[in-house]
Amino acid sequence: MLRKVINYCKESYDELVHKCSWPSYKELTNSAVIVLSASIIIAIVVFVMDSFFEEVMKLVYSLF
Repeated sequence: MLRKVINYCKESYDELVHKCSWPSYKELTNSAVIVLSASIIIAIVVFVMDSFFEEVMKLVYSLF
């Protein structure tokens, strides 16, 4: 059992070091900026929708 775990760890290390392609610093930075921008835009859209529906519900509840 222990031999299987050790073999698994060695194979995982070998795959991560020799078979995976890692992004460069510039590619990583560009991706992070894109994700951050998209997250901010989505948060603003959700905030605007929430505020709109809050006002609509206040209007509906004030009628009753």
